[in-house]
Amino acid sequence: MNILLIIPPNRRMIPANTPAFVDEEGGVFPSLGILYVAAYAQAHTGHTINVLDAWVENLDYNEVFKERIASFKPDIVGITALTFTLMDALATARLVKDVKADCLVVFGGLHVFLYPQETINLPNVDIGVIGEGEITFCELITALGKGAHPNRPDSLRLINGLVYKSNNTTIITQPRTLVADIDALPFPARRLTPIVKYSSLLGRRGALTSIITGRGCPYGCIFCSRPHLGKKPRLHSADYVLKEIEDCILLGITQIAVYDDTFALDRDRVIDICKGICGRGIKIAWDIRTRIDTVDAEMLAWLKKSGLFCVHYGVEAGTDEVLHTLNKGITVQKIKEVFAMTHDQGIAILAYCVFGSPGETRQQMQATTRLMETLQADYVHYSITTPFPGTELYRRGMQENLFGDYWSDFAKKPSEQFIAPFWEKNFSHRQLLAFLTHAYKSFYCRPSYIVRQILKGRSVWELFRKIKAGLRMLISV
Repeated sequence: MNILLIIPPNRRMIPANTPAFVDEEGGVFPSLGILYVAAYAQAHTGHTINVLDAWVENLDYNEVFKERIASFKPDIVGITALTFTLMDALATARLVKDVKADCLVVFGGLHVFLYPQETINLPNVDIGVIGEGEITFCELITALGKGAHPNRPDSLRLINGLVYKSNNTTIITQPRTLVADIDALPFPARRLTPIVKYSSLLGRRGALTSIITGRGCPYGCIFCSRPHLGKKPRLHSADYVLKEIEDCILLGITQIAVYDDTFALDRDRVIDICKGICGRGIKIAWDIRTRIDTVDAEMLAWLKKSGLFCVHYGVEAGTDEVLHTLNKGITVQKIKEVFAMTHDQGIAILAYCVFGSPGETRQQMQATTRLMETLQADYVHYSITTPFPGTELYRRGMQENLFGDYWSDFAKKPSEQFIAPFWEKNFSHRQLLAFLTHAYKSFYCRPSYIVRQILKGRSVWELFRKIKAGLRMLISV
């Protein structure tokens, strides 16, 4: 059978909690979830597996997209579905059915995990994969290849982690156990994608990719939810990570963004990876995402020595009171210490901060912007505290009768007119957006910041990209 996995276009995304220019100018990274699924299916079945990344290829819902789908002659199409990209996933599913009405459409992703019943009731969705998809999707296409079908009773019931309809009855099979040994998984199928088209505003010139070196996060920030990956961390060994980096280099990749929720969970593993990069003579520019309280001076020194050029820290707030509310488990003093250690190593810092958290005052939000300017973060990613589905913040809002179960309502009846509410107990939607706009301009338009970035520029190409993004920000906000 011909299997086509699609990352939908970015045309109908629900307005998020950041300005449009942040998403549009930030770059496009590979969708690793679907590439892991593709790689596992390649390794364990004889089916033809293809990937179409309509986002990075800038496809729209027109004849060109239809022709691209038709060219693969797919029997089964898998589509990534996140809640914020659900409208694009559904539009893609409709296009697939227009191309080939009898093609089975399979949805996977966090949205299916959170809302399996609602997902399977949506038009043009035949099957949903709940949770980690590698093994489930592989077993599914193997069974379908042998003649199984959703409308044939019991033909798919033994496959864990599925939702489908059989003769108008919704079937949700047993939950799929998380993959315990993630080293047993093959590297993502990057060779099925247009590698040279991926980019990042913070990246350097050359081919870029992202990697995930671990799954699951043990922390309890009230605004974050990754339930499909579990709370217990499952980490790739240092050797696996090094081999994946070497495989990326074989593809001509020169820079890597590590997309773990918290990369530095295991200090010894981090240092082993760094030592391996140095010892094997690997030349790579890379950046990581981690918590403030997971790094120390020695680790940062090894990270710098191995080619790390930027750390993304989840700062979130500039007062201890709001940090406590968010259950971050860090203090402003710790933030100051880690920023100083990171700058001492010559590593750039991107800080993530949110505004409008429960009980947060305007003065506390201003304290966050002052802290980022005082500590001289190289980049900030400001956003507005948003009750995402499946989060403690969302559950708290419903308990306080601040709002109803609007994400479930959206999952049942998706609409392009839907706007995700913020935490609006203290400030209105408009007030929060106005503060966000001011915060971006205040940080990025300071003369001292502009001069510092020009002096730090590594190339004319990099400077041009930043100027372009800056102008886009001024126009947008």
